[in-house]
Amino acid sequence: MSLTDVLIRSLRPEDRPYKRADAGGLYLEVRPTGAKLWRFKYRHLGKDNRIALGAYPEVRLAEARQLRDDARRKLREGVDPLAERKRQKLIGLLPV
Repeated sequence: MSLTDVLIRSLRPEDRPYKRADAGGLYLEVRPTGAKLWRFKYRHLGKDNRIALGAYPEVRLAEARQLRDDARRKLREGVDPLAERKRQKLIGLLPV
C-alpha cells in the first residue's frame, strides 16, 4: 500500500522506531521523538544500503518519490547514490 499525506500525518511515535513502506524501496522511518525521516533502501554490487532523503514535512511525499527516482536512475547507470553523495561532499559541491 502506498503512503498518502493523510496517512503520514496520522502516524504517531511509538517506543521503538518503525517503518512504513511506500514503493520501490522508499520508506518513512518514524522515531520515538516523533521525527519522520525518508529513507531509500537499495542494493548495489551485492550489498544492501540505505540513503537518507530528508525529513517530513520539509521533504514532502512527492519530492521524496522524485529523490528516490533520481537515486534509482543513478543505480541503473552503475553509480552508487550514497558513494556519489559522499564524493560530492568531499569535493565541496554539497553542504556538510
